[in-house]
Amino acid sequence: MTRIPDPVPTPDGPAYEGRLLHRPDDEVVDQGAAFDIATLLSRRGAVRLLSLGTGAAILAACTPQTGSTTASSSATADGLTEIPDETAGPYPGDGSNGPDVLEDSGIVRRDIRTSVAGGDPVPGVPLDFTFTVLDMANGGVPMAGAAVYAWHCSAGGLYSMYSDGVTDQTWLRGVQVTDDAGEVTFASVMPGCYAGRWTHIHFEVYPSVDDVTDSSKAIATSQMAFPQNVLDAIYTRNEYAGSADNLAQLSLATDTVFGDDGGVHQIGTFKGDADAGYASSLTVPIDTTTAPTGGSMGGGAPGGGQPPQGGAGAPPSR
Repeated sequence: MTRIPDPVPTPDGPAYEGRLLHRPDDEVVDQGAAFDIATLLSRRGAVRLLSLGTGAAILAACTPQTGSTTASSSATADGLTEIPDETAGPYPGDGSNGPDVLEDSGIVRRDIRTSVAGGDPVPGVPLDFTFTVLDMANGGVPMAGAAVYAWHCSAGGLYSMYSDGVTDQTWLRGVQVTDDAGEVTFASVMPGCYAGRWTHIHFEVYPSVDDVTDSSKAIATSQMAFPQNVLDAIYTRNEYAGSADNLAQLSLATDTVFGDDGGVHQIGTFKGDADAGYASSLTVPIDTTTAPTGGSMGGGAPGGGQPPQGGAGAPPSR
């Protein structure tokens, strides 16, 4: 039998594979279902289980059916758990708190590495990320024709339209319409980690592309989380200066968004490497019979905070 390595002591407590133990006084094997499933996902083991036809059953049986602290979650007999509803944060650019990129001609695009009006692409390790939107109200079939708006910070931790020096830029924001398989794919770069938040990508799902100009019509608002082993591989690069130090202060268990369940339903599956780039995927089940509880904070950063500034600097206090 393969021996599970002992946890590694850190200033914040014992950790296994870079993640703080949910139950510091217990062994690794006794950390609970959420910790176990997060471990499977970080190793992309869930994909292998699904290929054997057992993954859905394991996830349905072992995964807590609660969403984030700002969210509600629901499950069906098909073993799907609704993507947790999350805040869109203070930098959505969807018109809910000021700037609105969704009114711009050209926002429907696959490649989001430049501003909508053009210009140089932002630096960073290439990332193609795919969301597969499923319709739980109709048995988990692909939701074709839905519009997905995605946005995230740059390698330096900046948000276009908000951070100093880039308020006139709209890079790393775009809309795609799901195909018959319920999929959308964006060409982007790996985001940096700014102080106070685990690395993530925001997204909103709308019934159709005609609805994206009204943020109140979003049927789901959530975030994709990144596995630590992938982040560790890229945060040694110059364009990600500051990200490694910021990430070292966090864990999925302590993050203000993913912390309630370790992001078990929101961790993307990744393949690739830091030299060639990565491709990631995340399944996004949506139950349209439940009222969405996520969305923008509005009014700027909570607590009077400011947008992240250069060098993956200080974010809002959250």
